[in-house]
Amino acid sequence: MTATLAPPVRIGKAAVGALGTLAVATGALESVVTPTLPLLQRELDMSPAEGALLSIVLLVTGALVTPVAGKFGDRYGGKRVLIRLMAVVSAGGLVSALAPNLPVLLLGQVLQGAMVGALPLSFILVRTHLPAGESKVAIGVVSGLFVGGGMAGTLSAGPVAEGLSRHWMFALPTIAVIGSTILVNSLMPSDPPGRPDDGGVDWPGLGLLSGTLVTLMLVLALAPDIGSQPLVLGALIVLLAALATGWTAVERRAASPMVDLRMLARPAMWTSCVLTFVICVGTSVAVYLVPQLFAVPADEYGFGAGATEIGFFLLPGAVAASLAGPIGGIGARRFGSRAVVTAGIVIMAAALTALAAVHTEVWHLVIGKMMISLANGLCVTAMVTSTATSVDRGDTGIATSLVLVTRVIGYAVGAQVGGALLTAGTPPGSDVPAESAFVTGFVIAGAVTALSLLVARTMNKGVKE
Repeated sequence: MTATLAPPVRIGKAAVGALGTLAVATGALESVVTPTLPLLQRELDMSPAEGALLSIVLLVTGALVTPVAGKFGDRYGGKRVLIRLMAVVSAGGLVSALAPNLPVLLLGQVLQGAMVGALPLSFILVRTHLPAGESKVAIGVVSGLFVGGGMAGTLSAGPVAEGLSRHWMFALPTIAVIGSTILVNSLMPSDPPGRPDDGGVDWPGLGLLSGTLVTLMLVLALAPDIGSQPLVLGALIVLLAALATGWTAVERRAASPMVDLRMLARPAMWTSCVLTFVICVGTSVAVYLVPQLFAVPADEYGFGAGATEIGFFLLPGAVAASLAGPIGGIGARRFGSRAVVTAGIVIMAAALTALAAVHTEVWHLVIGKMMISLANGLCVTAMVTSTATSVDRGDTGIATSLVLVTRVIGYAVGAQVGGALLTAGTPPGSDVPAESAFVTGFVIAGAVTALSLLVARTMNKGVKE
């Protein structure tokens, strides 16, 4: 006789609020590097390419951890996995706070990358404990609060780093993560396992994907020096192709693949993933280039801004991004996902093109970055919400993980492209890239984003309610 599981306990606003508090804390910890990157490059004597690596190593780890976290959450319960994941994130935040040099800071960022897996686990909990209509709104709220936490981190990182030290800008949000994790553990009921244990972790697939992503980052970092070391770059490209092919073969044959390629083959899934990747590449190029342009000395073509000023200049973009989460969820519910995504792509392509043409005043960059953040939030929230509510409950973690993995890979590629362009555009003996390097970056990002409209046309319109 089979035992029947008790229906999940319906959660109230306090439990959703605890998830939201955790989203704010993790968003703040994730965002502190962006506004302080020029400061960190000076203090740790980093090149633009090393700065780009620091800005994306957290995302690369997130791309690896997220599908495993989603699979474990579907299998063993979202709360159980979420609490353990936050213990790793807290350890990473403390390592970053105590880091004396770049290698140790990179290690801390690697551990912090586990935070990217928190979103699909939160979605599992929301879908388990709330009815469908309320879960859509809750997913949008949690996503928006994560971005809102990024706003808080963006605003506070500069003053904390300049007023106290770069160590405290990691320590303070880490303390918030620890406190909010305790809150979630107290207020969130345990959710029942959603799927049986079907073969354990796909370690070969995880290892091959790790190698593929690391090799991709190396290729992008070395691309500006292709003239001096073409053989090394060529060998890395061959290795990248071999690793990607091997990973695909392993995932197709694995009994319990880390990334379910059969799910990825569904039209709705691959369309969401392609669009997420392209949109996040465009966003990430701007996220990397705009603070660097603010920091260029005023006697050149920049504004000579410090970390605190950069944080204030980026604040309107963070506000727009935090509002985009709930707006994107409501828009997808009312007008359908395709309409929201199409509007976001048009806004982003226009903003990137405008930044390439006009960037001589601070407000040009502030408005451009604000529109890009708004567009990115609209697109990603609409696609994640659509994906999360269009699959079986037992597949929520895996499906949303695929979209979120694509998001972090897109961010990583965009940042490395931006770093490579600035490295290539820096004259010998100078620390200041040529202005044309920034223009090229914005043009490339705008063109790629505009081309994604062709993919958006293939999307289902989405359910209107």
